[in-house]
Amino acid sequence: MNQTAPDAIEENEPECIEATVPEHVAGKRFDQALAEMFPEFSRSRLTEWIKSGDALLDGEIVKPKVAVNGGETVSLAARQQVETDAVAEDIPLEVLYADADVLVVNKPAGLVVHPGAGNPRGTMVNALLHYDPELAQLPRAGIVHRLDKDTSGLMVVARSLRAHAGLIEQLSSRAVHRQYVAVVQGPMVAGNTVDAPIDRHPHDRIRMAVVKEGSGREAITHYRVREKFRSHTVVECRLETGRTHQIRVHMAYVKHPLIGDPLYGGSFKLPKAATEALVEALRGFRRQALHAEKLSFTHPVSGDTLSFESPLPADMVALIDTLRDDTRQFNAA
Repeated sequence: MNQTAPDAIEENEPECIEATVPEHVAGKRFDQALAEMFPEFSRSRLTEWIKSGDALLDGEIVKPKVAVNGGETVSLAARQQVETDAVAEDIPLEVLYADADVLVVNKPAGLVVHPGAGNPRGTMVNALLHYDPELAQLPRAGIVHRLDKDTSGLMVVARSLRAHAGLIEQLSSRAVHRQYVAVVQGPMVAGNTVDAPIDRHPHDRIRMAVVKEGSGREAITHYRVREKFRSHTVVECRLETGRTHQIRVHMAYVKHPLIGDPLYGGSFKLPKAATEALVEALRGFRRQALHAEKLSFTHPVSGDTLSFESPLPADMVALIDTLRDDTRQFNAA
């Protein structure tokens, strides 16, 4: 649904952001520490704010090269500037929640999140800029996490710099609860946890892959069985980390790739004595069967806990219904 954005932030009004210098950056220069603490801002902008007195260390103006000890308080009077050259487009956007600091959006399958090579327009960023033009002043138009083009479901978007910093901190500290529903190949016996690092595939740069311990980035996915059919399973997946294609890669790694996944799904397989309806449903499902169902986080300004749930989209409901009917007919035969 299209909505008019409420309570936009006044242009060029500085926002005060406070954060504690983490212990792991102790000994680094102040400008280097800021770059790690606020990756959403460029190093040049952070250095400008240090020199202008808009970035303080324990309330004091210090030089960029001053070393930090860890534990100090950083105060950042961040001034908004135009951060994206993407254009606003009137694209339908289902906004489930909106206030002055955050939006929660239910993304449909098929919508790319960020403009890029091959997708300069028609993305969620373009839709957000139409909903609220002030988002052009935020890094990536306020987007702090993403969903793949053909994954549907819930996303939170920042509408202020303080919210942007707060949400990134929660994501980094794994304080955001994200639950997905996937339909995978093969009957699973029980749930489990996949703790396997992910990096770019060594030979195919479009794909990601599980790599050996000590390389890649830590990736942890918890999953449990929601409903089991004779040759497929509906699983709930909870992300502890948020790596590119994480659920898709991890489910393929445990030999249960997602139905319809063009990158990790492997060769097309039909179960023995599949009904005509099931054959049609499996052949016709042309995206990974993955939906971001639940999202919970602490409001970065009010401190309230916000929780949202998105029902399964119609294509996944139809797929699961067909799998259920096929299993029932097979067992009755």
